[in-house]
Amino acid sequence: MKALIQRVSSASVSIDGTVTGEIGQGYVVFLGVKSDDDFMEAEYLAQRCADLRVFEDDIGKMNKSLHDVNGEMLVISQFTLHADTRKGNRPSFIHAAPPELAETLYNHFTACVRERIGHDRVKTGQFRAMMDVHLVNTGPVTIMLRSKSEYEQD
Repeated sequence: MKALIQRVSSASVSIDGTVTGEIGQGYVVFLGVKSDDDFMEAEYLAQRCADLRVFEDDIGKMNKSLHDVNGEMLVISQFTLHADTRKGNRPSFIHAAPPELAETLYNHFTACVRERIGHDRVKTGQFRAMMDVHLVNTGPVTIMLRSKSEYEQD
């Protein structure tokens, strides 16, 4: 499981021109689920995302988390994070989880994050929908977090 995190001053997701999720300061998390991921991976990654400290403190160091800045999170499913581009110019998605598993783990990840930072501070896109994501990345700060099994495969 992978989470591509972008620190933002604001972000929104729209489906067919209608905004379905919107946040102020916080993170946009693009979440990619792999076919061998499980609930423990989702819980581990949710904790890592919620506790990540990339907001600046009084002396300009990245030392504050979402909790410290009362930040929000917008979680977007993103199977393309598991694209395999080693052969040719067309990516392969054979390692991405099938939709049923991916949606279950995406929902579990989101529930775990809500438990950690507050239900009303987490917004989502719509699983398997064509979405337009608008964000203002501050810094810019973009960080890739991976579940334990992803690190074991290196």
